[in-house]
Amino acid sequence: MGFPMISAALLLQALLLASPSTAAHLPQGVADTLNFALNLECLEAQFYSCAVYGEPLSSELTGNGPEPIGCRQADLGDYYGIARSIADDEIAHVRTLREVLQDGAVMCPLVDIGPAFAVAANAAFNTTLDPAFDPYANPLFFIHGAFIFEDVGVSAYQGAATSLEGDLLTAAAGKLTESFDISFFLGILGVEAYHAGAIRTLLIQNSFVDTPYNVQVNQIVEAISTLRDNLDGSDDTDYGILFSDGRTILAPVGEDGITKARTAREVLNVVYGGEGNQGLFFPDGLNGNVK
Repeated sequence: MGFPMISAALLLQALLLASPSTAAHLPQGVADTLNFALNLECLEAQFYSCAVYGEPLSSELTGNGPEPIGCRQADLGDYYGIARSIADDEIAHVRTLREVLQDGAVMCPLVDIGPAFAVAANAAFNTTLDPAFDPYANPLFFIHGAFIFEDVGVSAYQGAATSLEGDLLTAAAGKLTESFDISFFLGILGVEAYHAGAIRTLLIQNSFVDTPYNVQVNQIVEAISTLRDNLDGSDDTDYGILFSDGRTILAPVGEDGITKARTAREVLNVVYGGEGNQGLFFPDGLNGNVK
């Protein structure tokens, strides 16, 4: 299912006038897109909250949703500061989306942030890795786990923005509630891009480090990137951290220097591990109308 098309005037009205008392009455298309974003933010926030703090999101933040599968505190080493900063941002995204959607916010779905990582890694290498890939085991594996999500988040928000009508970007710059001033499709997109850039930088710095799987970090990243590209079913929208000539890839952009967008269906294919309506990181699927 793609992101709903919404008239610019209607979207502008919704974004500029929404308040805690009216957010539950957003136009359906706007609410659907924001709830889709909320599902994805629940996944990221649960992962980082567990990795950094050793505990999942509160029931208040999840809307009384189920606890995640595989929640563990990670060995973050020198990356603790960056991981904590990302965790706090992702938790704030869940809180902010829920505040705007109010009664219209969906419950966070069941997410698998444990065994699903090993399944994804095995799929990337088309074998059963030994030891099983575990993003909580050490700092290096943690940034690989984070890489699985971060680029997808950027392309998802880019897709949400570009699928709405022409002057969304101007409309979305308005005030959404009396308590904060943010554009969901630009504000959160910007934050996700910062996160992705930070994770990519750490991976680039470790490009030629050997791993227990007899491959280097850059090869694992390339395998993850290729898997996402194969799953989303689109043209080449994903990039590792090294070009074939050895140049680094900080930002996964096209020749025009612009990030690639994924449609809702392409994002779902990645997080579900294939076509369908559930699987991999979302064992029971997403909640809401875009799923």
